[in-house]
Amino acid sequence: MMSVDELNKPAPYKLHISDELLNLTKQKLQLARLPEEQTDVGDDDWSQGAKVKVVKRLTEYWSNGYDWRAEEARINAEFNQFKVKIDIPDYGPQVLHYAHHTSSSPDAIPLLFVQGWPGSFLEARKIIEPLTNPPDASTQAFHVVVPSIPGFGPGDAPEKSGLGPKATASGFKRLMVEVLGYKRFVTQGGDWGSMITRSMALMYPQNVRACHYNFFPCGPPPWYKAPLTMGRLILSPYLYTNRELDSIKNMQYYQKEQNGYLRVQSTRPQSLGFGLGDSPIGLLGWLVEKFHEWMDVSHYEMSDDEVLTFVMMHWMQGATPGLRYYKVAFAEQGEASTRNSFKSYLNTPTGLSHFPKEIAMPPYDWVSWVANVQFRREHDKGGHFAAVECPELLVQDLRDWFSSEVVKKAMQGEVRPMRMSETSVTAITRRVALIY
Repeated sequence: MMSVDELNKPAPYKLHISDELLNLTKQKLQLARLPEEQTDVGDDDWSQGAKVKVVKRLTEYWSNGYDWRAEEARINAEFNQFKVKIDIPDYGPQVLHYAHHTSSSPDAIPLLFVQGWPGSFLEARKIIEPLTNPPDASTQAFHVVVPSIPGFGPGDAPEKSGLGPKATASGFKRLMVEVLGYKRFVTQGGDWGSMITRSMALMYPQNVRACHYNFFPCGPPPWYKAPLTMGRLILSPYLYTNRELDSIKNMQYYQKEQNGYLRVQSTRPQSLGFGLGDSPIGLLGWLVEKFHEWMDVSHYEMSDDEVLTFVMMHWMQGATPGLRYYKVAFAEQGEASTRNSFKSYLNTPTGLSHFPKEIAMPPYDWVSWVANVQFRREHDKGGHFAAVECPELLVQDLRDWFSSEVVKKAMQGEVRPMRMSETSVTAITRRVALIY
C-alpha cells in the first residue's frame, strides 16, 4: 500500500481489520450480558428500543458464525478503494477514503454518492455496477465516486474537532475537482449525505451542476412569505394527499419517538462513545434499532450478515468518531451549515425520490421554497436506506433524472446559480401558487 503523505496523491487501499481486534471482539461477545424483555411488551413491539431476541440472535451469530474475513475479501473485490490526503479549507490536512468506479461509456456523468449514519460507503454496494455498466448504450452511465465520511468505516477519524458536513463538503469538492479531475459533477445524498451535498451545491455551484436527494430535512416556509403554503398546512387533513399526510406523520413520529440518539450524539457524544466503542453488543443494539425503525421492513429486511457488516464499519474505529460528527455538525455556522443549508433557496436543478418510510421528505410546496425541483418520483416501498432496500428504484431515478435535458444543459453550464437574495418573494409566491 502506497503512502498518503503527499497532498492530492491517491494511494490504493484495501480494507483490513486486525486479528487483535477480531479476537477481542469475540471475547467481548462471549462475555456479554443482555437485558430481559418485560413480559407485557409484545413480541414485535420495538417501542423500548432494540428487541432482546434479535440482539441475542445476532450476538450468537457474530460470535460463532459470522465470517468477517470472507466479508472483508468480498468488499475489497467489489470496491476500487483509495486514500488521499487533502488540505480542507478552514480545517487543514485530512486523509479521505473513497471508492472510485469509472464507466466505459463516453457520455458517463461523474456522480458523487454520499451516505449517512449509521451507514457507510457500503450503502452504494448494490448500485455501483448498474450505474457504471448499464444494460445498453442508450441508458445513462456514471463514473461513481463514493467517499467515506471521516470517521465512518475506513474513513480516517479526524484528529481535531471542526470537521462536520460543511468542512466535509469542502473536502469532497477538492476530491472531485483537484484529485479526480471532475470539474462538473452531480450528487446523490441521503441522511448526512444530503446535508453534505447540499452544502457543496451552496458553496460550489459552478462544480455541483445537479443534485438528487432521498432525504430532504426542510421545514415549512414562514407564514408571512408563503400564506398559501401555511393555509394548506393548517387545512392539511382536507388538502394534503395521503402521501403528504403520511410524510407528516413520519416526521412527527421521528421527533416524538426516534430522535433521542440525535440529542445525545449532538451534545455528549464522547460519553456515549465509552459504552458503544467498548461494547460490540451495545453498538449492535444501538444500530439495529435504527435499521429496523427506518427501513420499510414490510418489503425488505437486512440479512444477519448485512447487519453485522454495517455494524463493523463503526465498530472498527470504536464508534465514537461517527457519534462526534453530530456534535460538530450542529456547531457549524453560516449559510452552508447543517442548521441553515436547507433554509436558503438554491437554483441548482434538484431531483427527489420519495420512499414511504423515509423520516424526512416533506410536502413539495415546502421543498419548492428552498430548491429548484425539476424531478419528483414517489415510490410505494422503501425507507431511509434506499440504496440498500430498493436499489433498482433508486438507480432508475438517477438514470432518468440525470439524463434529462435540464441536467444536460446544467452540465454544459447553461444554468446560472441563483440564491434567495436574487429572487423576489413575489415571483416565488406566484410559482408556489401554481401548485394549487
